[in-house]
Amino acid sequence: MKIGVFVGSFDPVHKGHTNIMNYLVDKKIVDKVLVIATGNYWDKQNITELKIRLDMLDLIKNKNIIIDKKHNKLEYTYEILRDLKKENPEDEFYLVIGADNANTLYEWKHFDEIIKYGIIVLGRNDIKITLEAKNLIIIDKSFGNISSTKIRNDVDKSKEYLSNEVYHYIKTNNLYSLK
Repeated sequence: MKIGVFVGSFDPVHKGHTNIMNYLVDKKIVDKVLVIATGNYWDKQNITELKIRLDMLDLIKNKNIIIDKKHNKLEYTYEILRDLKKENPEDEFYLVIGADNANTLYEWKHFDEIIKYGIIVLGRNDIKITLEAKNLIIIDKSFGNISSTKIRNDVDKSKEYLSNEVYHYIKTNNLYSLK
């Protein structure tokens, strides 16, 4: 089975994320998408508690979008991929990343191990992808320019970018109102 591994903070998960996940499955690029909310993100501060982000992710899951609650505490992407392969040696894993990350992937810890897996790069018109890898798939399609930061800064103005369930969860739990 081909599994897309989509790692991120998902703070909050929005329609841009779900559009990507659904596209990958609908176009049969992967069979399923495994979504892993990071417990720790090296370049982000003040991330909402992991349990809350996992609760929001649970609202968008379906039979092809699986929310991983086991690998969230691993610090590095190579550790996640290594664990997944060890647990499911028959599956093919494809790391899902944006074009901005693709061009700096060589700087990631154990880059040489990461590129042994498949890499799905979500292209953007303004970024030329320079990454070279054996199992590289470039998706040259726009999924919208939705910013989780903008959503956190004004949830009501950004309501259109959220599923009704995620928006309701945010409002009910009074998230992001003080950020």
